[in-house]
Amino acid sequence: MKQKIIMKKLSAAALALGLCAAAMLYIPSVTGSDQVQADEQVRSIYTNEPIPAAQASLRPIAVMMPTDKKAQPSYGIGNAKVLYEVMEEGEISRQMAIIDDWQGLSRIGNIRSCRDYYISLATEWDPILVHFGGVYYMADRISAPDINNLSGTSEYGTGGAAPGSAYFFRTADRKAPHNAYINGEGITNACNALGYSLSTRPEHYNPSHFRFAEGVNTLEQYATAIPGNVIDLSGIFTYTKSYFTYNPETGLYAKNIHGGPQTDGLTGAQLTFSNVIIQNTKWSKRDAKGYLAFQTIDSTGDGYYFTRGRGIHITWTKTSDYSPTRYYDDNGNEIQLNTGKTYIGVAQEGRAVLYS
Repeated sequence: MKQKIIMKKLSAAALALGLCAAAMLYIPSVTGSDQVQADEQVRSIYTNEPIPAAQASLRPIAVMMPTDKKAQPSYGIGNAKVLYEVMEEGEISRQMAIIDDWQGLSRIGNIRSCRDYYISLATEWDPILVHFGGVYYMADRISAPDINNLSGTSEYGTGGAAPGSAYFFRTADRKAPHNAYINGEGITNACNALGYSLSTRPEHYNPSHFRFAEGVNTLEQYATAIPGNVIDLSGIFTYTKSYFTYNPETGLYAKNIHGGPQTDGLTGAQLTFSNVIIQNTKWSKRDAKGYLAFQTIDSTGDGYYFTRGRGIHITWTKTSDYSPTRYYDDNGNEIQLNTGKTYIGVAQEGRAVLYS
């Protein structure tokens, strides 16, 4: 008799636990407009990899990171799902890391100043732009109401506000300007204080970006494909002499900088990418200081796409700040990227990529 009573109690407890578990299976989405399952997975717009549905509705950060030799390694750069590299004045390039899973990062940076052409590249992802000042050419755009930015100092160098500057910090392991950082908690607190949405904004956010292949795209279907085991960008980025080497065992390109592996300071791991895009872009020199301008909104640009040890010639188009950049093969078909991270080198038109 006691055994039956105990079994009934255990069954009732199990039922209660089951009901609690069922109730906990659903969590409010970030927008609060509906509910998603806690274990529901969706495809990342950045990599095509499965990610939690709740993560997909959060805004990424677009963080400015240096390529200076003394500033290596950068912290958190390995979390970049899309990494841009563009030349700036002084024949030195700069990077912009699009990071969607930034919330738990303990150290992000170091963080450097922005340029106006990065804003045009960034906006298509509707990010929170994280930078440490900038130059006066970006004054009008960075202060526009649609831009949500965090800056460690005056946002365009010679003036402007410094939104979120109290949440940046410096470390003692490097000398300024190579020691300015922020972390995920600081970004969250800064955005809450400034009233920035941490969820993607429907009026700006475009969920359609890259077109990903079903399965693996080896580029074997292109009779004009070129070799792409080594991608040498030393003619484009003359200071860093960035280059990529393809590993057929992993199907990934390892990024090198200053003659050695480019790594993440948080993990020590070398940066790797499934896709490498070289985007030839019209440019001009603005003034005697050497500040550059890039025409990132265009309909006639060309370049190259490399993946799985091969490459093809491509064209690209971008119609507005918030519209995604589209990449096409020479037959006019949108290229199909492989699942994984993507590097985009925005090259000055007239500078050649070398490959073998």
